[in-house]
Amino acid sequence: MPDPFVWVDGERTIHFGPAADAVSRLGGPGYTLLTTPRAAAAAPWIVAAAGAVHDVGAGQVHELAGALLGVVTGERIVALGGGRVVDVAKALAAASKVRAMAVPTTLSGAEMTSGHRHAVGVDEATPRVRPAVVVFDPALAASQPLPELAASSLNALGHAVEGPCTVKANPVATLAAHEAARLLAAGWAPDEPDRETLALGALLAGYVIDSTGLGLHHVLAQTLVRVAGAGHGAANAAVLPHTIAALARRKPDEIAAFGDVAGLARRLQVVAGAVSLEAIGVDAAVLPACADAAAARPQLANTPPAAGRDEILAIYEAAL
Repeated sequence: MPDPFVWVDGERTIHFGPAADAVSRLGGPGYTLLTTPRAAAAAPWIVAAAGAVHDVGAGQVHELAGALLGVVTGERIVALGGGRVVDVAKALAAASKVRAMAVPTTLSGAEMTSGHRHAVGVDEATPRVRPAVVVFDPALAASQPLPELAASSLNALGHAVEGPCTVKANPVATLAAHEAARLLAAGWAPDEPDRETLALGALLAGYVIDSTGLGLHHVLAQTLVRVAGAGHGAANAAVLPHTIAALARRKPDEIAAFGDVAGLARRLQVVAGAVSLEAIGVDAAVLPACADAAAARPQLANTPPAAGRDEILAIYEAAL
């Protein structure tokens, strides 16, 4: 396992290592906890120390957060779960102007970013937040079953690969991106995944997207989730080889620096059961609507030239 460390980064502190002392890291008992049954079962001591516990079900982040406005209270909103749970916690913290904290149970990277949709009814001008405290235990963050872990790894790989191609690319984020991609590849090199290595790779990849912002790949994957109803990890997995090719047309040197990253993506697609959009339940009939929605996203300008509707639809059709 990589050595534990504490990383103070601006207004936030990241604790990487076993979560046995998570409650003290989160400021002691009494926080408000958002979680899921799987996550709660994995870390019962974190649940036991909560002052209130709210289950976060399936759905869109803005709608889930909107339903919890006024219900979830407290100065510390802790997310124990995957990206959806963390994003709901961030949305609620932003709306209430309190602190969000996170104990991730997937490789989503949400705990490292201020990227989240606002709760329904919250002014879009409201500043977004990122968790002030992150307790990142590899045993929890990389705890998913193999297919979900592979899909989550591809989401993280997308964070790493896209970072150096955005207009906000910088040397620190690019170094982190290369190390993240190396760790994610190494984590899947053995017969059984090295979950600790995958966890550190995903943590660094989350840092990358927080620093550089998202672009073409994540716009296309997120739109599949919002319009076609695909799962977040599966959507990232199904389109990643195709969006890597699109990024390579824009930034050939930056993508070449990652080596055969498309080959890694295709290999993990098989493990994830996400070799195509059809394989994850996306129907061809919905792709034009997805292309329309994606083409309207301003974040496409972060990976210039901004993809137009025709290119987006072609990428979706290639992934079908």
